[in-house]
Amino acid sequence: MAFSLTREDGPLPVPKVRVSSVLNRDVKQFGKKFMFDGDEETCWNSDQGSPQWILVEFSEEVCPQEIQLQFQGGFVGKDCCVEVGSGGGDLARFMDFYPEDVNSVQRFTIKEAPSVKRLRIVFPSSTDFFGRVTVYKLDIIGTSI
Repeated sequence: MAFSLTREDGPLPVPKVRVSSVLNRDVKQFGKKFMFDGDEETCWNSDQGSPQWILVEFSEEVCPQEIQLQFQGGFVGKDCCVEVGSGGGDLARFMDFYPEDVNSVQRFTIKEAPSVKRLRIVFPSSTDFFGRVTVYKLDIIGTSI
């Protein structure tokens, strides 16, 4: 997975990732792993309905500084938010961001980020009439605590 998180003694272990849904439950063709494989031809496709989300669970506390997302135009999350948590309890809404309906990589700075163990990107709605979201790339840039 392409998470650019650093700590003094080397890279962090690969985080666990969950998603709200997969198109037609076809994880072999549209699963979450395709957001991180570096292949421009593969992607995660959600199924229809809102909201859709991506949950990242780190093995230790991290301080995220930037989220990079590449959507497929026409299947872009609208009026998105980031929710964070440091324990096993509820996640708290931390920031809102507003992607453009384009195919290029978009960068969203996380200002004054708290240390977190869980980060969820929520897509309450989509530019697609049916609420589907398509993500070709997800990177989270930051440091460990």
